[in-house]
Amino acid sequence: MPGGLPGSPHPTPAVSSASPSPTVFSQTFHGPINGDPATIDISVKPTAKAFGEDNIGISFESTELSDPRIDPAASNLDDVLNQLGHPALRFGGNELDRRVFWTSTGEKPTKPEQVVVTPDDLERLKKLVDVTGSTVTIGIPLGTYDPKRGADMAAHAVDILGESLVGLAIGNEPNGFTITSVPNGAVRGAGWDTGEYSKQLKAYASAIHARRPEAPIIGPDVYEGEWMDAFLDTDVKNTVALSQHWYQLYECSSTKVPGRGPQAQNLIAPLAKDSAEKILDIGLSKAEGASLPLWLEETGTTSCPGTNDASRTHATALWAVDYSLYAATLGVERMAMHSMLGACLGGAPMSLVCDPADHGTTSSTFTGRPHYSALRLLVPSTGGSFLGTAVKGGGNMSAYTVSKNDGNTLVTTIVNANDAKTSGGNPVTLTAPPGYRVAEAAQIHAPSNEAKSVTAVHPSTPLSKSVPYSGPARPSDDPKTTEFDIDLAASSATVLILRKEKSA
Repeated sequence: MPGGLPGSPHPTPAVSSASPSPTVFSQTFHGPINGDPATIDISVKPTAKAFGEDNIGISFESTELSDPRIDPAASNLDDVLNQLGHPALRFGGNELDRRVFWTSTGEKPTKPEQVVVTPDDLERLKKLVDVTGSTVTIGIPLGTYDPKRGADMAAHAVDILGESLVGLAIGNEPNGFTITSVPNGAVRGAGWDTGEYSKQLKAYASAIHARRPEAPIIGPDVYEGEWMDAFLDTDVKNTVALSQHWYQLYECSSTKVPGRGPQAQNLIAPLAKDSAEKILDIGLSKAEGASLPLWLEETGTTSCPGTNDASRTHATALWAVDYSLYAATLGVERMAMHSMLGACLGGAPMSLVCDPADHGTTSSTFTGRPHYSALRLLVPSTGGSFLGTAVKGGGNMSAYTVSKNDGNTLVTTIVNANDAKTSGGNPVTLTAPPGYRVAEAAQIHAPSNEAKSVTAVHPSTPLSKSVPYSGPARPSDDPKTTEFDIDLAASSATVLILRKEKSA
């Protein structure tokens, strides 16, 4: 399976397993198969939505541009990214408008907390995108009003990154320019509103396009419709996408379950999907009205700081699989999970990737967290068009199918978010269009949804002629359908590869 999961049972791409690679697909069941049976029916007709390479991506703080480890010769970051196919890359975040100091002439920063970013840093980034095949969006600082400097950074980005650069965002979350809850948060005064934003956005865009008329502009990198309207109404030339931000869990002091507080259970509760649909619909409706794609440029499990109850849990992996596919079925065409290149211990707890070195030191070897393994599981779905996929029964389960290779391959992803702490798994009956054979499978799993840093991988392997199935017996002689029975472990996400038989 191209882009499939490697043989290591741990989510660390830099370390290979010493155990022999399995020859057939197997699962780990943490109890008896006592979950409710589920039926999954795949429609023969494709929908209008697709799952592209850019639906898998990583958003970094813009200060990471100055990190020398971005150079493929200096770390394994390129290997980590290549495990995600050709992921979308985005550089922005809160530090863009508060700490980034761009210069192409060797100037010194004006504030001690600022991080200098130069053309050399963009040249290093170009080396990375050349070996990963990634597309890139980059934020232009708006925190200190300086259209000339912003245009200089944009011009260098266009010249250096070339076709890899697909968007320039002027500022990050301008709706939060007056907040005080982040370091140096208030970069504008009390008079800052959508009208002032529109004026400054227009000034920056005009300065950028005076130097590079072809520069692609995206924005406004917010979740609020009012600021999206301000961005669109400014009528910036060469606007290529509407960009939105959204974090699943944001009520940081809440302990309510189900709710929006940072508890692992809230990531996989049905309310999570309802909440995401409600917020994403704001961006999707605005984008559709402007005839633009919607890009989710910064997203993640929770915007709450520090290590919280959801940190590093297996629920983050199950959420990432479900959320990434679900957002794409709604129409999101680009998604980036927010991350930093800091320490695994003591660094940003929700970062997709991290450095296993002790906090305060650095190494050249990055590793992935549970939701990184989740995104690796999705790589086989890239390039596919969604088919309607209906789930009945099974409790907390969801499923998605894409059609690829001119319909000769179907990739079905099943999320079993029933907790392995109380259920071994569920019997599943999959019904597909006629003529397909379930050939391979891959899976991520853990002993419970709340288990931390133990997300394990069953790599992509062929299925044996018989697989465990504990469900009710049923007729299997209907030539009009392809039917497949299998028990699926709880606390798992499974990819099934269906291939069309040559005689079909």
